[in-house]
Amino acid sequence: MLTLDQIRAFVAVAEELHFGRAAERLRMTQPPLSRHIQKLERTIGVTLFERDNRRVILTNAGRAFLEDARHMLTLAETSGDRARRIAGGAAGTVRLGFTAVSAISLLGTLLRRLAEELPEIDVLLHERVTAGQVSGIARGELDLGLARPTSDIATLDSRVVFREPLCAVVPAGHHLAGADRPLVPDDFAGLSMISYNPVQSRYFHELTVRFLTNVHARIEQHVHQVLTAVLLVAAGRGVALAPASVRSLGVEGVVVRDLAFGGSHPLDDGAGTGRPVELHVIWDRGSTNPALSRVLDLLPSPEAP
Repeated sequence: MLTLDQIRAFVAVAEELHFGRAAERLRMTQPPLSRHIQKLERTIGVTLFERDNRRVILTNAGRAFLEDARHMLTLAETSGDRARRIAGGAAGTVRLGFTAVSAISLLGTLLRRLAEELPEIDVLLHERVTAGQVSGIARGELDLGLARPTSDIATLDSRVVFREPLCAVVPAGHHLAGADRPLVPDDFAGLSMISYNPVQSRYFHELTVRFLTNVHARIEQHVHQVLTAVLLVAAGRGVALAPASVRSLGVEGVVVRDLAFGGSHPLDDGAGTGRPVELHVIWDRGSTNPALSRVLDLLPSPEAP
């Protein structure tokens, strides 16, 4: 079995090519140094040095082993420090769930900050809708998620990291695309609407249903992702509600319009602009991953609207 003392002895002799100088460097006598080399050669089954009374030279096997030996000593010297850094959260791995639209509003900024401030934390990305992130955290597949507000919080903690307006996405050339004012709920009466899956995308489903309160509109399609809704709008299949960040998607054939809400509307925020769409960070409150808290510290906490 290899020992660090044997490896250190080998590296010293290989670099000095002299047992006396190597022993002096290691602050030991030559007999125990020679025994370390002999035991090492027996363990790995090759001759590492050719030696006589006049010279010591490395064999081909010895030259090949020297590189690995130096690497082993470096690992031995640095592994303790890395373990301490991982225990303190400065290094390690975080598995991060995100939705397609959250990637537009926040993910890029977060990844850049992590690369700059916590370069030893590896971030493994998983694109999932909110329900998939919740189940992934519950199963231990994810450490945290960038998700929409969820009621499935029995074991989760969450906080708001981003807010933005709710908007309408309409086909280019649609009569609402040219309106010279923010759109109100009555503008959508009788229109074909693209909504969201009431289970997998419950948050945007509920926003759409509440926006259409007292307005007769036809729900033509239920989708899981905001991006899918926008693409269906571009294909002329209807109109949809989406967060303002969809403007950054650059999808051709759609126009994103602001909304206005009356004071009696269920989504009114008191300012006539509607309750903002929220993006939350969610995580298991019982997580034992030390890197998680360091990542959470880099996420913004926007002021309440």
